[in-house]
Amino acid sequence: MRETVGALLDALAVRLAGPGRPPARTEARDLIAAVLDAPRHWPTAHREEVLPAAVVARIDEAAARHAEGMPMPYAVGRAAFRHLTLAVDRRVLIPRPETELLIDLVLSLTNGGRGVAVDVGTGSGAIALSLAFEGAFETVHAVDLSPEALAVAQANLAAIPEACRARVRWHQGDLLAPLRGIAVDVVASNPPYISPEEMPALPALVREWEPAMALVAAEEGMALIRALVPQAAAVLVAGGWLVMEVDARRADLAAAAVRDDGRFAAVEVRADLTGRPRFVVGRRTET
Repeated sequence: MRETVGALLDALAVRLAGPGRPPARTEARDLIAAVLDAPRHWPTAHREEVLPAAVVARIDEAAARHAEGMPMPYAVGRAAFRHLTLAVDRRVLIPRPETELLIDLVLSLTNGGRGVAVDVGTGSGAIALSLAFEGAFETVHAVDLSPEALAVAQANLAAIPEACRARVRWHQGDLLAPLRGIAVDVVASNPPYISPEEMPALPALVREWEPAMALVAAEEGMALIRALVPQAAAVLVAGGWLVMEVDARRADLAAAAVRDDGRFAAVEVRADLTGRPRFVVGRRTET
């Protein structure tokens, strides 16, 4: 059967409609675009386009998963992040638009990406691969405690040009433990910062589907941030930068942890595009 984009769009809008769900036509449009790796408005502008049966089957399978409650990126198996399209599944967090600003911060603080960078808790590889692609870094180290998450990130290496891939080094381990003895110019991280007590209040799409290991930290969400700061100080060169994405409710606590270490200057809390305090930066002082 030959099916047009418009007919499929109309059918999926009915299928995905339901109380408490986003607008069904928008969901249908975004799902089709995601499966096709096309711009969001492509389905609306190409209603008369006929899709091959195999593509229709892939869209139908993704729609079935999404209709059962699976988050859209997991349902289609991919997520957009800056200039990249990354494979994602339940082994890794879904990359968020807010995290894209962390890339801008790192690049601006390092003069377009100079030296050696580290992405701690790489997950899908979104941060590390974006830095390797967009920056001029000599090396980008990507670390994750989860070997399952690291496997996803390594598979996503194909998302960046071949000329950039040799810059990326993969490490399985806890925070910066695998990089002892290596001097770096910037440590970037979007660490877990949700307290166990806050988990029940998270949206079901997050709480029931995304890996708790990448979300939750002890000490009211601060344990991994507090552990990362001294480890970052130990590997950063003088003048190097620590850049962390944090929970807006804990930004001041995270900044205090960096200041209290005593080895960082120019410690600041930076806002995201909505004005929320979401990033903490600090510059390593002379040893």
